[in-house]
Amino acid sequence: MTMTTPGPDRSTDQETPVRVAGGLLRGRREPGLTVLRGVRYAIAGRFALPEPEKPWTGTRDALEDVGSPPQPRSRPTSPLGVIDVGPLTEDCLRLTVATPAADDARRPVLVFLHGGAFRSGGTAWGRYDPRRLAREGDAVVITVGSRVGPLGWLRAPGLSPGNLGLADQVAALRWIRDNATHLGGDPDRITLIGHSSGAHAVACLLGMPAAHGLFHRAILQSPPLGLGLGSPSASARASAVFLRRLGVPPRTATVPQLVAAQIRTERDLAVRTVGGLVPAFMPVAGADPLPAPADWSDAARTGARSLQVIVGTAARELAYFFRGTPLATVPGLEQASTARVFARPAQRFAELLASGSAQVHTYRITAPTPSLPLRGAHCGELPWLFGDEPDWSGAPILNGLPWPEVLADGAPMREAWFRFAATGDPGWTPDPSHPFDF
Repeated sequence: MTMTTPGPDRSTDQETPVRVAGGLLRGRREPGLTVLRGVRYAIAGRFALPEPEKPWTGTRDALEDVGSPPQPRSRPTSPLGVIDVGPLTEDCLRLTVATPAADDARRPVLVFLHGGAFRSGGTAWGRYDPRRLAREGDAVVITVGSRVGPLGWLRAPGLSPGNLGLADQVAALRWIRDNATHLGGDPDRITLIGHSSGAHAVACLLGMPAAHGLFHRAILQSPPLGLGLGSPSASARASAVFLRRLGVPPRTATVPQLVAAQIRTERDLAVRTVGGLVPAFMPVAGADPLPAPADWSDAARTGARSLQVIVGTAARELAYFFRGTPLATVPGLEQASTARVFARPAQRFAELLASGSAQVHTYRITAPTPSLPLRGAHCGELPWLFGDEPDWSGAPILNGLPWPEVLADGAPMREAWFRFAATGDPGWTPDPSHPFDF
């Protein structure tokens, strides 16, 4: 079943002007919030680095999402259900802003990088809507879209330099730093949050000098650090397969042709860890702006110096990927795979950052309850943070749990994130080897 979000009731909303560094935006004022959607933070040609957008005259609409970056459809067996991502567009260097008011209050700023195995996701998804979090936490909450799949991660000399998705995220962070005060936020209290591949990207950004100083705190939710970074040889293999499968000039191929070639490439490579595909297209060590593999750990430790960082995983990460497959019945496999791909690498990363004088807190989302069998699975905390009841209606991961119970289950995490964004202290003692349990 394809799940779509009903259109919001905007009978009491009003359009409102918001001035940012580049010019005037037309946003929407709704009860308790000003919301800007589809805000372009940079521009980029296909396979080109992002560039800042030039200032504009007049007023530019920021009332609606423009769509999602080119990507395959979600898998029908996903515990999230099948999601309608809307139109696909390469004009996807966009973000969504929800702020209690575009005033001079200098609130904490929370910036979210979505997951999706570097191949899917986008700010147009209702399940990443930041309004509830902004309203509850009296914070500026921004969700960032960037290029995914081969458009974001293909590394092919003479065509694409690789790691364009990271370059997009750096461009977004620069825009946010430069515009935080216009949006009612504090440019000196920017907390970067990533989930899954978004958390993996946060780990990369910690090791990139280009990103240093653009955020002050970081939260890594379920980073699959056991996958490591892409190697030059693996990226070269993926590039060769993709270009062969594409079969037409890549600069002029249509979006459907690009997506079809991506799907065929992923099937051809069939590079697997237990329970899921290793992304065919992902960050590549040694390709600008990422340092070489031998230097990356030191760079991440240096990049996190003096920062406050939270790193956490869920007790049953792989239950998300194993659901409905024979792997779910193999004794001990889920636990061992969760430890290998998520838990142990996340703990090592937390200890690495702490050794470089970062203040590091860790957490673990604990096991399921009878009413919520996928509690503690990968993605299980997303309804706690983003979207609202219509966005999550029918999602298998919630197992029909009443929405008030979802909100109550997630309240401790939201409260911890708000405290952390405001003060750097989530409310429990920092100790990378002893996680706090939600």
